Amino acid sequence: MTHAPTETSPRRSRRAPSRRRPARPPGRRRVWRWVGLSLVLLLLVVGGVGYWLYSDLNGNIKGVDINEAIGDDRPEKLPTSGQNILVLGSDSRSGDNAGLGTGKVAGARSDTAMVMHIPEGRTEAVAVSIPRDTLVTRPECRKQDGTETAAAKRVMFNSIYSQVGPACVVKTVEQMSGIRMDHYVEIDFAGFKDLVDAIGGVTVTVDQDIHDPSSGLDLTAGTHKLNGTDSLAFVRTRHGVGDGSDLGRIGLQQQFMLALLSEIKRQDLLGSPTKTFKIADQLTAALTTDSDLASLTKLAEFGRSLNGVDPAAMETIMLPVAYDTQDRNRVVAAQPQAEQLWEALRKDADIPESAKKSPATGGGSA
Repeated sequence: MTHAPTETSPRRSRRAPSRRRPARPPGRRRVWRWVGLSLVLLLLVVGGVGYWLYSDLNGNIKGVDINEAIGDDRPEKLPTSGQNILVLGSDSRSGDNAGLGTGKVAGARSDTAMVMHIPEGRTEAVAVSIPRDTLVTRPECRKQDGTETAAAKRVMFNSIYSQVGPACVVKTVEQMSGIRMDHYVEIDFAGFKDLVDAIGGVTVTVDQDIHDPSSGLDLTAGTHKLNGTDSLAFVRTRHGVGDGSDLGRIGLQQQFMLALLSEIKRQDLLGSPTKTFKIADQLTAALTTDSDLASLTKLAEFGRSLNGVDPAAMETIMLPVAYDTQDRNRVVAAQPQAEQLWEALRKDADIPESAKKSPATGGGSA
C-alpha cells in the first residue's frame, strides 16, 4: 500500500445518491473510483467463467483461515447484509516475485491495502486506501506457525504482513477501524505481472522523467506501453516521484489501475469466453482469500452478488493521514478525520467531507 468536528456543508447520502450527477467529477476522484472497481471486476470476471472451467481455475486459489487465526477478539459483524473486504496487494520479493524488476527490498510486504465497504443492498461501495507508511499499533497476534507475537506501537503498516502474516493485518485493520472484515482478498504481484503480459501491456503517460534505481523504473516524460515487469516497477516506485513518500506512489497506482481497466475494456476482454478465461486464469493464480471465499464457486457466487453495485455511486478515499512529528518519512492517522471516517462506515452513515481530507496531502480529498 491507528483512529469528530461536525460537518457544516451539505452531505450526500451514499444510500440514496442524487440523480443529478456532476458534468465531470474531479480527476483524482474518478481515478479512485476505478481503483475501487478493480475488486468488483476481479470477482465478476471469475463469476463469468465460474462453472464451465471450474476444474482448471479452482486449484489456483489459495486460502487462509482468518477466523481460526484471530479467534474471538474481533468487532461484531454488521447486523445487516453489508460486507467489508480487506484487499491487499502483496509483494513477497521471493519465489516467483524474486526475479521481478530490480527492486532491492527483501521480505514480504503488503504494498497496497484497501478496505472495501459495501452497504446493505449492494448497489453502492466505498473503499478506504491505507498508506503503507502509516504508523499503527499492532495488536497481539498469532503467527502462522502458532507462536504468539506481542503487541507493538509505532509499527509501519506494511511490515505487519512480513512479520506476522495476513491474519494479523486483518486484526490490525479491525482494531484501528472498529470494523469487522467479512472477507480477505490478496493479489500477488507475480500474478499481476502475468496479467499485464497476458493482455499485451498497458499504456501510461507521465508528465516528467522518472528515474528510480530502487524499483528499476526509468521513463522519460511522455507515453509508454509497459510490459508486466515495467508495470510492477511503475506501481512500486516512490523515490522518483513527488517527495519520495508513499503518498506520491499511491497516485501512480491510481493512474495505472485506470489504464489497466481501460485496456481490458478497449480489447473487449470480457466479451469473449477465450479471453475471459485468459484473464481469470491469471487472476485466480494470483489470489489468496479467506477460507470462506477460497473456491471458484464461492468467488463466483460472491461476484454475482455484487452485480448491482453502481459505479457512479462508488467512492474511494485515502485514510486521512498527517506526517509523523518524529519521522517525516512516516504518516499517522489524522484525528478526528480518521475516526469520523471509520464511524461513518460502521454506521452505514454519510461520510463527512471533513473525513475525506488528509493534512499530509494539503487537506484535499483523495
